[in-house]
Amino acid sequence: MSAFSKHTDLPETRARQWLTLVGRKRILVIVHTVAYAKRLLDVLSLLEADFRIQIIFTAPPHAFGDEVPRFLERLGIVALPWEEVTRMTFDLALAAGPQRVGEVRAPLITIPHGANYLKRVLGAAGPNVAGLRKADLRPGGAPLPAAVVVPHHEDLHDLAGSYPEALDVARVVGDPAHDRIVASLPRRAEYRRALGLTESQKLVVVTSTWGPRSSFGRLEALLPRLIGELPSHHFRSAVLVHPNVWSGHGAWQVQAWLARCFQEGIGLVPPVADWRSVLISADWIIGDHGSVTLYGTLTGAPILLASSPEQEINPASPAARLATTAPALSPTPSLVDQLAYAAVEYRPEEYAAIAARITSEPGRFNRNMRRVMYEVLNLGQPAHAPLTPVLPPPPPLSSWTTRREHSA
Repeated sequence: MSAFSKHTDLPETRARQWLTLVGRKRILVIVHTVAYAKRLLDVLSLLEADFRIQIIFTAPPHAFGDEVPRFLERLGIVALPWEEVTRMTFDLALAAGPQRVGEVRAPLITIPHGANYLKRVLGAAGPNVAGLRKADLRPGGAPLPAAVVVPHHEDLHDLAGSYPEALDVARVVGDPAHDRIVASLPRRAEYRRALGLTESQKLVVVTSTWGPRSSFGRLEALLPRLIGELPSHHFRSAVLVHPNVWSGHGAWQVQAWLARCFQEGIGLVPPVADWRSVLISADWIIGDHGSVTLYGTLTGAPILLASSPEQEINPASPAARLATTAPALSPTPSLVDQLAYAAVEYRPEEYAAIAARITSEPGRFNRNMRRVMYEVLNLGQPAHAPLTPVLPPPPPLSSWTTRREHSA
């Protein structure tokens, strides 16, 4: 939490007199959306307990940013107004998205907000991998970042095709969600008990990214099948919808569209919840070309694809390989039969090869990312190895089967 946040009406030089610790290195965390916030929180855990550093948050205007202030407030964070931070100077800025970052006076480290670089921008001329274009790395002609963090060495090939000038500042560090999921896989049984699943119950997790070609648009047809074709004594279901869907349409509308989830006991996981322990608990995953489905390749759960639009997938990404490996959900055979087919056809080695493309630094994100940040800060790293903590248990699935007016 920023110590300046209580005195935003004061100039910076006057506000400093209210601080107890002064002369700290100041890091600005630019939080555009809830999805970006979750990724940045994994990074910020690497800076804990360092009294040489003060972390300051801000939330710039963004089309999907409405829920960010409430999300941060739940964590005890009061973000400084964007207009104020653009008049200040920082020792480092962290961002998981490009909008307006060029207005900040600080060396910038950019990080991807999901798994790899899965999507390409429709209608763009030339190389169009989302997240690696000049427009993403130098929006509005902003200076080149101090570091462009990527998860896999293969991503450097996409970067070379999209914006080769950034190769000099590219750093391969790995993927934080990958490492947290892998570290937490041994606790799968504990997570399933926390969700309230019995030993005989199977969990089907439905995931959706955002956008017109996501699987969200197919939930209208899929939900009745989850309800009508899966025996309730043997199956439970949970739906993971991208935070941008909640923000873009509003929590009330999303809950209204998915009202049958609540009526039939399907868990609708809110956007503020940590989805990773739910994904680990899955016996099957029904998803699309989004990051959560790709992370599902780490869990050992068979995957069915409800949507995999070729025109929207980066052909060099692991999502493209998943689209040709996982069976496609069909409207005709029974859902039980399709789940059984996916289980029989599941080949662990095929999915392991896809999962290996998420990061070329498995288990080393924390070590690598901390090194990059402290180099930019011109500080020595703390004299201890950064750990990868396991995920906490999720709330009971029943806590997500009741409609709430303000759950987002």
